Amino acid sequence: MATIHKKVWREYFEKAMEPTFKPKDGQVDYTNIRYAPVINCVLRNNDKILIVQRNSRMRFYPNFWNGISGFLDDGRNIEEKVKDELREELGIEAKDIISIHRGSIFDQEEEKYNKTWIVHPVLVDVKTDKVKLDWEAQNYKWIKVGDAKIFDLLPGFDKVLASLFPSFVGVPALR
Repeated sequence: MATIHKKVWREYFEKAMEPTFKPKDGQVDYTNIRYAPVINCVLRNNDKILIVQRNSRMRFYPNFWNGISGFLDDGRNIEEKVKDELREELGIEAKDIISIHRGSIFDQEEEKYNKTWIVHPVLVDVKTDKVKLDWEAQNYKWIKVGDAKIFDLLPGFDKVLASLFPSFVGVPALR
């Protein structure tokens, strides 16, 4: 009986928690490092952008709306990392990417997590609006850029949008 009980609890906690990160060969684990370089990709299909709502189990910023992000943790260039993140998190293949454009890099301080994110904004034009979310996101929406300000955005995502869309004006309280 105790074995069944332990198994049920283990399965519950595995589903309730973010999976433990296990670095691959050549990968840097930024979990406990103050400065962390990341990409934040905004996908555009026709006149709409994709935002995803982060999973409630995420260690950083659960339930916030954001682009597709990932650590620059393995020495690959930005374009390779973008393609990998889109494939892993959305099921979008390289053949569906029209273009990749970089925005201006900026630092985003986050006292809550004792982090300084070195954010590399990236605009990715894609041929499709079909996505298949992995565990990192719980919801997605294709929206007009200006409508992003009505969502509970991840801190700094308004700066990502402003970097890629100069006419974007975010919500002042989020800056």
